[in-house]
Amino acid sequence: MLLVAGGASRADAAGQAIARGAAMAALAVALLFGVRPIAFPAPLRPIFFLLLVTIMLPLIQLIPLPPAGWQSLSGREIFAAAADLSGQPQPWRPWSIAPDATLNAAASLLVPLAMLLIASQLAASDRGRLLEWLLGLIALSALVGLIQLSGNGFDHPLLKNVKWEVSGLFANRNHFALFIAMGVLIAPVWAVLDERRLRIRGVVAFALVALFLLILIASGSRSGLVTGGIALAVALILVRRPILVALRKYPRWITWMLLPTTVLLIGVLVSASIEADRAVSIRRVLDLDATGELRQRTLPTVLSMTKDYLPFGTGMGSFDPIFRMHEPFDLLKPTYFNHAHNDFVEIVLDGGLFGLALLIAGIGWWAWASLRAWRAPPNSGVLVARTGSVILLLVMIASAFDYPARTPLIMAVIVLAAIWLGWGDERRGDASLPRL
Repeated sequence: MLLVAGGASRADAAGQAIARGAAMAALAVALLFGVRPIAFPAPLRPIFFLLLVTIMLPLIQLIPLPPAGWQSLSGREIFAAAADLSGQPQPWRPWSIAPDATLNAAASLLVPLAMLLIASQLAASDRGRLLEWLLGLIALSALVGLIQLSGNGFDHPLLKNVKWEVSGLFANRNHFALFIAMGVLIAPVWAVLDERRLRIRGVVAFALVALFLLILIASGSRSGLVTGGIALAVALILVRRPILVALRKYPRWITWMLLPTTVLLIGVLVSASIEADRAVSIRRVLDLDATGELRQRTLPTVLSMTKDYLPFGTGMGSFDPIFRMHEPFDLLKPTYFNHAHNDFVEIVLDGGLFGLALLIAGIGWWAWASLRAWRAPPNSGVLVARTGSVILLLVMIASAFDYPARTPLIMAVIVLAAIWLGWGDERRGDASLPRL
């Protein structure tokens, strides 16, 4: 359901109703029929508490405050002055300056909550299948992107997407490119998880990675090129050991020829894309477009806003109306600036020091769990945990330039990657998967 309807972050996208409706139905099923809907395993409890506090923050921001208390919050002076001019008694107002946007932000968190409740109840024997399910969804989205690349427009009825843009089942090409970059990472890992079918899976994984790289080059996403390159490099590190073990069965010259042949094929693929004028991402790296320049020009304004509204922030999801209040005349344009295009800054702007504390806690848990996963003895469970760690890293890198974590499908993948990382935090690894 999220693949079909969860590719947009805007509140007015028709797919939001379907994505959140599916999340509510999944929550009801998990609570009524789940094995352990409340008692999370120990490795997953930090994820649950982080998500719980994240949900609580926008809900607390919706609690009405007395007039004197609300006006004493930083950045509310202009509203207090307008209230004094009206001469009317002032009502109690919520902490958030844009309560409707904050309510939408709270409702969006139904998706990761549903994902956490469902995935945490899976039996150990089913955990390894999650990786191939996600890879299949990425491949389906890539096929839609391939259709768009061929010149056939795809007007998604549930998303507000650009018809002729290579964005797959997403409204934003940067979010789509991040999803595809995850596929570049996951495909090689999926191939080595089954030693008995490594040869067949290896061929499939190589074809998928080639397709994913082609889509990334044509997507026009510069952040996608960065995350895709990182994903490919880390994937080679992750699978090098099982690949080298498998290659011992073959003559040594095959091992020596494998890497240069792979690099040559990737080079041919990139060259063909450039020659066919399909390498939009590479062209945009060489030519700074108006959008990229605008993001650089708006950053000082956004940082100034963040400072002005500390320590309490403006309310989760309130960036759009708040930025319109502070937008300089030289930045006015026919379109609007919907997000800060740096989610770390925007979270601090919206949540104040509370949002900053959540960021530090989340990144701190990721760093601690990742360190344990990368230091643990290698087995398939640890390999999947490391994959989850890198997926979260890719999301953080992309979030420095855009806002992918606000898309329902990416939200669900974030939770799934955190669960993989949490499961791999166990020293014994995952007994249901073979040792590498």
